[in-house]
Amino acid sequence: MQKFKNLYFGIFAILLALALFFIFSLKSKPILISATHSQTITQNTLPKVAIIKGDYLYFTLNNKEYKVAKSSINLQEFGQKVPLEIKSNFDLLQNLTEIAIIFIALLVILFFFSNFKKIKSQNITSQNSPKYKNPKESYENTAKSFVNEAFNLHYIQPITSNLTFEDVAGISEAKNELEEIIDYLKSPKKYQDFGVKLPKGVLLVGVPGVGKTLIAKALAGEAKVPFFYQSGASFVQIYVGMGAKRVHDLFTKAKLNAPSIIFIDEIDAVGKARGGMRNDEREATLNQLLTEMDGFEDSSGVMVIGATNNVESLDDALLRSGRFDRRIFVELPDLQERIKILKVHTRNKTCNFDFEEISKLCVGFSGAALASLINEAALYAIKRNSNTITKEDILNVRDKVMLGVRKKLSFSDKEKEILAYYQAAKAFSAYSLEIPFEKATLMSDGLKSIDKEFLSKNEIESKIKIYLSGIAVLELLYQERYSHAKEDLNTAKTLARQMVESYGMGEYLLGREEDVLKILEECKNERFVFFKNYRAILESIKTSLLLNEKLEYNEIGQLVQAQFNG
Repeated sequence: MQKFKNLYFGIFAILLALALFFIFSLKSKPILISATHSQTITQNTLPKVAIIKGDYLYFTLNNKEYKVAKSSINLQEFGQKVPLEIKSNFDLLQNLTEIAIIFIALLVILFFFSNFKKIKSQNITSQNSPKYKNPKESYENTAKSFVNEAFNLHYIQPITSNLTFEDVAGISEAKNELEEIIDYLKSPKKYQDFGVKLPKGVLLVGVPGVGKTLIAKALAGEAKVPFFYQSGASFVQIYVGMGAKRVHDLFTKAKLNAPSIIFIDEIDAVGKARGGMRNDEREATLNQLLTEMDGFEDSSGVMVIGATNNVESLDDALLRSGRFDRRIFVELPDLQERIKILKVHTRNKTCNFDFEEISKLCVGFSGAALASLINEAALYAIKRNSNTITKEDILNVRDKVMLGVRKKLSFSDKEKEILAYYQAAKAFSAYSLEIPFEKATLMSDGLKSIDKEFLSKNEIESKIKIYLSGIAVLELLYQERYSHAKEDLNTAKTLARQMVESYGMGEYLLGREEDVLKILEECKNERFVFFKNYRAILESIKTSLLLNEKLEYNEIGQLVQAQFNG
């Protein structure tokens, strides 16, 4: 009897499968094309009507049905040529098909459930075996992982960027490099007709926070094309082959939405040089990326932009001609660029400070650090119940943005005196050597980096003298050295080593370690003699620093002048 039941069920399932096949054969299957392809085939002959349904635009031309991603074309411009109809996502045949598939799945489940006892009795012996390994859980986990992966990749969607280069300040050199790419993405046919091939890939190189991601978004916004963002780390998967599949699906989606931009942030996560510590999954993913970039057609209109702060670690094959042809180095902003960045981030805020003055206080800040600075200053202004950002707000959060919040310690009177002498010596040296600084406090000196392209030997030596001033004055007054001079000593050693090894400013052009030691000792001894002659001024600055805990540059100048005039 059981055999007949199984036979009837099998016949019914076959008939239902035939019915589904018949339904699928009747259903139309439009050809999926890119926006560039649609422009080519509609150049001479236009379709009578086009239908917008879901994420696609459907039309029939020369007895063939096509569909194109609506996000990749200008619907308003297309609608001026061809009448557009908007239809609901509901498709009767599609919904009937889905219901039938669900019905079949339910029948299969019922079939297995009815035979479950029989299967269990047949396998009871093998389950008791110590070598038995139940495959059910393994199959379910594998199937589940692949289904989830397929689902996620199916929904790779482009981002429409609203940023333009006006929103991103401080990248004048990068803008010049990218202008022709923007024009190509806007009008690819002009370049194709002329036989010009644009670089397939652009690599943005720069330290973190300089705005590499913003540049890519602004490029997409200027060209008004779909923007696909991926992190390099998202391609690295546990299962071998899944990262390569992600790369393939991403590039396929970008081609269907061409012209478009693929931006891979932190590309060194997947593009590191092969060999050494072997990683089969990462190498398979990198190989797929290399293949996809080689496989582009000249008319595909897909631009790949990578960003990294570690270009030395990238595989040579990724950097060769035909892949990332062009490299754009994004530097930290200079004075004028910092002013522009500050103005961008204060557009919708009320401010009462001199942008140039604040910019001079922020040497070495990246674009992201300047954005954080303005945001923290705004929060500080709110905390003091004001709706205007002032210079004091900027100064109060500047060190926090640069270094983070330091833990405040309780110092004894003796320790405060040592710190006051130490910082007073550095401030006095900076003032006498005409090195700009903002303020001197018990915990910091407020020294600025010299914002110049070229530095002379005297300028670098002056910086070294400042960093060694605290050590020299404590040796003079206490005949002792203290551990808190560690950072300044390391900075002085770094500058001296750069003078000798990089700039050829030692006794010989090819410097030696003895030259480094000589520079450091001469600078420290010079400061030792200097403070011997000006102990009264040093005492005056130290006393005022202990009293106020903070002295501005002009206040230190007044103390120095008062001693000279007295």
